[in-house]
Amino acid sequence: MHFLKDHGFQHPIASEITPRAVYQQRRQLLQGLAAAGALGALPALRPAQAQSPRPGKLAALPGARSAVAGAMALDKPTPYKDVTSYNNFYEFGTDKADPAKYAGSLKTRPWTVAVEGEVRKPGNYDLDTLLKLAPMEERIYRLRCVEGWSMVVPWVGWSLAELIRKVEPTGNAKFVQFITLADRAQMPGLSQAVLDWPYVEGLRMDEALHPLTMLAFGLYGEVLPNQNGAPVRLVVPWKYGFKSGKSIVKIRFVEKQPRTSWEAAIPSEYGFYSNVNPKVDHPRWSQATERRLGEDGLFAKKRPTLMFNGYEPQVGQLYAGMDLKKFY
Repeated sequence: MHFLKDHGFQHPIASEITPRAVYQQRRQLLQGLAAAGALGALPALRPAQAQSPRPGKLAALPGARSAVAGAMALDKPTPYKDVTSYNNFYEFGTDKADPAKYAGSLKTRPWTVAVEGEVRKPGNYDLDTLLKLAPMEERIYRLRCVEGWSMVVPWVGWSLAELIRKVEPTGNAKFVQFITLADRAQMPGLSQAVLDWPYVEGLRMDEALHPLTMLAFGLYGEVLPNQNGAPVRLVVPWKYGFKSGKSIVKIRFVEKQPRTSWEAAIPSEYGFYSNVNPKVDHPRWSQATERRLGEDGLFAKKRPTLMFNGYEPQVGQLYAGMDLKKFY
């Protein structure tokens, strides 16, 4: 957890956030993840959560760590059933329940992520290689949707910076582009003309290198469910949830700012940065408040939205001097 301390984090300990029995059980699961010898024991992902039991536990790797960042004592993790049954993943349909119903068709092995562009070490990284690339950490992050709802999710993964350092970007790499899977045979939602597929997202290089930005392979100590972006997704907790691309197949390092999917589709409503900002409303609704899933169902009392989703002390300096109404 030293890299988080170096960036000014004050960590509550996980046992103060999660019920002790649940925390202790999850810590046993998180003694490690993704050892080469244990990967063979990693069970294949089952069909979608609504149709089957929860996915299997992640394989063990001695030395795995737990890093709890940004979730204060009042931010209890959202129940697993809500995290895995209320999702935006338009590749499987536009209803919140569609991903859990239809994502069972997604085949997550074999899986390869291509790294391209302005890097000295481009290449194709299979899932097993990614699982071993850095020590896994459990991080409890807030997730804020642009639609006005939020969750608190215990993700399992590692900082994207670990991969960036390994591939050695050149001086021309100013942005990182993320391209996700678009396979009509596996994703029934692609037949709907919602966006131009595949789904594309992007970050400025300093955003991508920030230690809070992570690649996630699991949640709640278990293999990432298909409907949550299996087998590997981006998590950028100070930005609206749509910035965190799911089921990533390509990461490109580029010199010019990439045009993202929602920015291309509705530029008047969605900008490149998409930082959580209660002072900048969506053109069709306020962003000043949110409702937290898992609190009194879908009719939870609204709470004030925090600047940068509550991570302003850690990421605010990235945008010093910028007009956040212009660079929304």
